[in-house]
Amino acid sequence: MPSPRSASLEVLPGASGPATVAAFARALNEWYRAEARDLPWRRAGFGAWGILVSEVMLQQTPVVRVIPRLAEWLERWPAPADLAASPQSEAIRAWAGLGYPRRALRLHECAVAITRWHGGQVPRDVDDLLALPGIGAYTARAVAAFAYGDRHPVVDTNVRRVLARCIDGQGEPAPPSIRRDLAAMAAVLPADVPEARVFNAAAMELGAVVCTARSPRCDVCPVADACAWRAAGHPPYLGERRPVQKKYEGSDRQVRGMLMRELRSAHRPLTAYELEPVWPDAVQRDRALAGLLADGLAVKTEGADGSADGNGYTLPQ
Repeated sequence: MPSPRSASLEVLPGASGPATVAAFARALNEWYRAEARDLPWRRAGFGAWGILVSEVMLQQTPVVRVIPRLAEWLERWPAPADLAASPQSEAIRAWAGLGYPRRALRLHECAVAITRWHGGQVPRDVDDLLALPGIGAYTARAVAAFAYGDRHPVVDTNVRRVLARCIDGQGEPAPPSIRRDLAAMAAVLPADVPEARVFNAAAMELGAVVCTARSPRCDVCPVADACAWRAAGHPPYLGERRPVQKKYEGSDRQVRGMLMRELRSAHRPLTAYELEPVWPDAVQRDRALAGLLADGLAVKTEGADGSADGNGYTLPQ
């Protein structure tokens, strides 16, 4: 159902006053409470470990693919200690289909660190979270805000786009800057701690389902009347654009994925000869395999059966 816009909101220029900012946050939070998608990690009682896993999964994977895989993951490893006690290879196998398997490796390392240094409990402090393997500025603050309800600015791609349009009047955000982006979100974050938690989620939701990159739905936006970009007539973005992502087909990334699929399905080391059919270009195949070894996603073993040189390749154990 389309959400009504608040006619009382004023356009938010870059240096908007506190009253206008408060009205903006209030309108966005009201919309979120009424219209937000029902996602597992937003439900009451969803624990800190589940939220951390969901945030890692969601970094480069669509929500619809994450939901069932997250449920499977948490059923198998309901606590960090459960994952820490499993081989890395099992985490990588369980990640199949989610893409960028290095995330599985980092999550396993994270579980080991949480078990070893934090008594098996996901830490609350942002600095402690940042010290975990593979946890960056966004994920650390997301866990602190959404799992523990603490007041921290949480900024992802969707939030950056909402702030760029509503506050700065730009069609797209400038290139990422942790310091600048956190400061921009902190400037509009409600002082009230529970409302700040809702606002973080609301800004993300708005960017994900309404203020989208290619087809923003300004007609149903709850803060359209306060949007500086809309007030300016939706001017085109004139700043620096991010590089276009390289084509997947035929890329090293595709070859890496095909090699990973073979290694996941085999529960023994595979020889270089056995991996040859995966990709016809030997140079590219060897380059992709070397990349997996360098990233710790594959390891070289000694004395694999049938190998001409006595070596094989398998997932890390």
